[in-house]
Amino acid sequence: MLVKWRVPKTIQWVVKLFFIMLLVFTLFRLSTYIAFSPSNITFIDALPSFALGMAFDIRWICILLLPIILFSYVPRFSPYSSARAKRIWTSYLALATFVTIFFFGADYGHFAYVSTRLNASALNFYEDAAISMEMLWESYPVFWILLALVVTGYIFYSLYNRTHQRVEKVNSAAVINYRRNWYLFVTFWMILGIYGSFSFTPLKRDDAFILKDKFKAYLALNPLQNFFTTLRFRQPDMKNLKAKDCYPLMKDFLQMEPATNQGYIRAVASGTGLESRPNIVLVVCESFSMYKSSMSGNPLKTTPYFENLTQEGVFFNRCFTPHFSTARGMFATLTGIPDVQMSKFSTRNEASLNQHTIINNFEDYEKYYFLGGSSEFNNYRGLVKNIKDVNIVEEGNFKSPKVNVWGISDKDLFLEANKTLATQQKPFFAIIQTAGNHRPYTFPSERDFVAKELPPDTLAKYGFSDAKEYNAFRYADYSIMHFMEAAKKEEYFHNTIFVFVGDHGIAGNARAVYPDVWTDQRLSDEHVPLLFYAPALLTPQLRTEVASQIDVLPTVAGIANQHYENTTLGRDLLDPSKKTNAAFIIYHDEEQVGWVTDSFYYIKNLRFPEEMLFPLNSNLSPWSKEEEARLKARSSEMVSAFYETAKWMLVNNKKRY
Repeated sequence: MLVKWRVPKTIQWVVKLFFIMLLVFTLFRLSTYIAFSPSNITFIDALPSFALGMAFDIRWICILLLPIILFSYVPRFSPYSSARAKRIWTSYLALATFVTIFFFGADYGHFAYVSTRLNASALNFYEDAAISMEMLWESYPVFWILLALVVTGYIFYSLYNRTHQRVEKVNSAAVINYRRNWYLFVTFWMILGIYGSFSFTPLKRDDAFILKDKFKAYLALNPLQNFFTTLRFRQPDMKNLKAKDCYPLMKDFLQMEPATNQGYIRAVASGTGLESRPNIVLVVCESFSMYKSSMSGNPLKTTPYFENLTQEGVFFNRCFTPHFSTARGMFATLTGIPDVQMSKFSTRNEASLNQHTIINNFEDYEKYYFLGGSSEFNNYRGLVKNIKDVNIVEEGNFKSPKVNVWGISDKDLFLEANKTLATQQKPFFAIIQTAGNHRPYTFPSERDFVAKELPPDTLAKYGFSDAKEYNAFRYADYSIMHFMEAAKKEEYFHNTIFVFVGDHGIAGNARAVYPDVWTDQRLSDEHVPLLFYAPALLTPQLRTEVASQIDVLPTVAGIANQHYENTTLGRDLLDPSKKTNAAFIIYHDEEQVGWVTDSFYYIKNLRFPEEMLFPLNSNLSPWSKEEEARLKARSSEMVSAFYETAKWMLVNNKKRY
């Protein structure tokens, strides 16, 4: 038909390419639906997502193909002008396809991991490219993945050549002169395709959220669209005025004095008990997911030693981190602010890096930060430098050999830290950040540690992806055991408060030990153990109220009877006057915030009016419709206030020395 109308060969080729690409994009979206669709969403339900998704796909296909049309306004640049031009344009298309398929593949993995499209948060790994690549190389078959991409790119290169030749063949007997009107016509439709709408408002990423369902919205989005649009979320909001409106609600939550002026500074004159000047050892444990541990009742008994410690200390079994990320977890722990910055860690944002921390109120203490790898990763160094005169002990400062991309093993890290602390003549505040319980899940051979093999279905039932992850979790407990047994032999032990908290949890099947909300709503991502251990100083307690990672430092200062200045959102968990047990949670990729209390988990989406309420202690809702509506209304106000206040604090909580 196009030959009959004497349409230029370049445009005939571009039309064929357009439909080939549209088919590929649609098949990718279909595979995403088949692999990840919830059981309650049928294919008919998802048709609006496919329709809207086609509009997003057409935009990116037009972006890829428009250069061919524009350059072909000059006949000698047309892909049919010479063999050289043909090679250039088919190579361009092959490269563009390679990049597109790379995005599709990364998006598929991202969807499998966190149930959302690939977004600009992936650039967090680019900022530590060398370490990230080493981790990927040690954890995944990177060579074969890249080879598959190259082979796929070559297949498409051959396909583009064949379609080029096919157009040439069917036009061999026709005389088709250069006609600019055809190029103008196609240019118009491609620009319209990029604009994405027949109205005065162009197609936007947020249009996907009119579907009012998280999965439907993400299914509609094109991974390229989602990635490039979310780039703007990587900068903090410097003019957040909503926090002022939320101040009365936050003032009540933080139990600030009625006469307090606008601001969040609370000077705490004394804590809850100790008169000595105890040492503090804060251990931030990598991926210390509560449901995988022995303390949850998990029958695999992964952490028997730590379970014994919890019976001798003050143990919070309902502690939640604000987010899923080591960098964000470290930020929240040291500052008391949930890292609500979208698509970029605040440790990597200059505007958010300068932060006050309660640790600086421990004056005349020696300050240490121990990390088995490099503190340049995720810019931990920049965050920790907020601690005045801190001594950073990291990769290159240890005698122990490097095990993997994360540096020395956790056991060696603990033992070398213990040697340093044992020599201190002054009180000290030490942070030890572990990293071994993370891909690639490698650890050195130990005479007194034996890896176990369990059936895959048993591991899956109790929350583990494979035996490597299971044994790495066991090795974390083994490492803590060696640290504590070594510390008990040192003089500093009896006047030291040891604090153990997970940097974050891990999503997975927690149904064997917790109600469905932990699994279905990924609450296991944030549920971690929190232990304050000091046998000579603290009376053992099991605390079952909800606590937050941001509460760690105020509680430590309170236990130590240390005067401190609190400028953020953490609270002393052992303060008997504390009210409203609750924890704030944010899922950055899904743009979703949550509020956990002793009895329920409330979720609210920031992009469209979706809110859900789940009981925390059973699978059955105990509320009437009226009660549920009241709980949702109150929780919505609270979680929004927390989110807006945290955004404000990211750029206003300046260090004070």
